[in-house]
This record gives sequence, C-alpha cells and structure tokens, in this order.
Amino acid sequence: MRSDEDMIRGLKTFKLFSRLPDEDLACLAEVMEEKNFPAGTVILREGDSGDQMFLLLEGSVDVLKTTLFGEPYVTASLKDSYHCSFGEMALIDEGTRSATVRAKTDCRTLALSAEQFKRFCREYPGIGVELLMAVSATLVRNLRAENENLRIVYQALIEEIEAH
Repeated sequence: MRSDEDMIRGLKTFKLFSRLPDEDLACLAEVMEEKNFPAGTVILREGDSGDQMFLLLEGSVDVLKTTLFGEPYVTASLKDSYHCSFGEMALIDEGTRSATVRAKTDCRTLALSAEQFKRFCREYPGIGVELLMAVSATLVRNLRAENENLRIVYQALIEEIEAH
C-alpha cells in the first residue's frame, strides 16, 4: 500500500479488522507484509503446514479441495471486492492447510504470520483479544456454514438411498 493512511483505510474494509481503531490498525499494519502472486500461483496447498493468513487486496482466487480420488474441485471463488481473508486457522494452530488457494488473476495480498500475530498479541494484549475474537468469529462462522453444508449433503444422500 502507498501510505499508512491507505493501509489503515484498506484494513478497515475487512470485517476482521473493522472494529479496531486507527491507532490499533497502524500497529497491526507494521507487522503485515505485502505479497503478490501472479495468476495461476498456488498460494496455499492443502496438506502443507501453515503459518500465515492472507488478506486479499486485489485480484481473485479459487479455494480447492481434493476428493478421495485425488481430484481437485473448487469449493469457493473469492474476489477482492468481498474483502476476505484466507488461511486464518494458521494463526491459531499452525496445522496443515485444509484447502488449496490458487490465484485466478494476479493478486496482491497482505500476509500475517502466526509468529507475528502471537508477538503482536503479547505486545498489545487489548488489541490482541479483539483480534482473537474476530479470528474466532470468522472460524466459527465458517464451521457453522460447513455444518449446514454437511447436513444438506447427508439429507440428499438419505433421500437418494431411500429412493432406490
């Protein structure tokens, strides 16, 4: 981003950070790193270890999962206009990636590593609690959506079995 003011204005567009005051966002902006990815680049790979989350500033990405037969399929397409993030789970557990994220177009992102996030939370505990709550709310929202998807698939499977 061009300036601190631009960075703060950009961060405010993300639901994850929308409730934070400008001073807090300025502190957070200092630990984030801009990363650019050309179209076609795999940003995250399902099964790899994860240690960063990303904010999508410009461009669009596909989120892919792999079937039991090793075939990738797109579960979501994200655009910069959605003001979305991906890879948030890495901030909490640094486990393996649950999906692949591939750039559909040239992408500009801001990355926050788990190490930077933890250090930031220790240095700014008040802001850290707000950020942890925001990240947790995002993860809970995603989990609830996936639970609903599983319910729908399960119901469809039952109906298919009963029909035959």
